[in-house]
Amino acid sequence: MPSLNVSFSDEEMEGVRAAAAAEGKSLKQYLHDLGVREMHRKRFVAGAAAWADRLRSEFDEAFPDEVPPSHRGDGAAAA
Repeated sequence: MPSLNVSFSDEEMEGVRAAAAAEGKSLKQYLHDLGVREMHRKRFVAGAAAWADRLRSEFDEAFPDEVPPSHRGDGAAAA
């Protein structure tokens, strides 16, 4: 099974150890889970963006008065 050696400063290592302890995990398990969680997060975001892109025209048709913040041009924030 592949493995990885990662270098941390003393301060970084202290923070990582504290984060692992807060989750009740070993350092090895915490770092493994962190990488896997990030991979899943990126997949979820990509899927959500693709889903939104597929439905954008349907939404625009159903709600013609809604203007996305990126198209407002006046710097207005979303409600």
